[in-house]
Amino acid sequence: MISSASVQAGQIGNRPVPSIFAMPPKRSITLTPAELRLMKVLWNRGESTVSDMVTATQDEGELAYTSVLTTVRILENKGYVCHRQEGRAFLYTSTVGEVEASRSEVRHILQRFFGNSRERLLLSLLGDEEISPDELKRLKETIALAPDDAQEVS
Repeated sequence: MISSASVQAGQIGNRPVPSIFAMPPKRSITLTPAELRLMKVLWNRGESTVSDMVTATQDEGELAYTSVLTTVRILENKGYVCHRQEGRAFLYTSTVGEVEASRSEVRHILQRFFGNSRERLLLSLLGDEEISPDELKRLKETIALAPDDAQEVS
């Protein structure tokens, strides 16, 4: 008899479980470059059809209709996009704003690479040799203006 515990552990008895039984990888909440490309179209243009998105991305390299459709469906599964039907066409719109999405990505990087330490992230940015004197000045001014009792945002 095969127990669910042995299948979840990746083997049946002494034998490995064939890949058809393997659990799918955890779905990422972050945006791939292709997903971000389409989200930027929706943020800039608003409600759009797949054809609209294909046309809007032509300057960056041509995408096939089916590739855009697949990507927008993935975005819908992730909760970044929703659609409504108008006639035969599906009109897609973003459900997550650009600022919210960018903050989510920064939180993900902060957690993944910097152990949720904003200080470590900032020190990493400051240690980057490509930071300009103007950028450094603006960062210092922003830090100086931050309230002393700033609440941690999560």
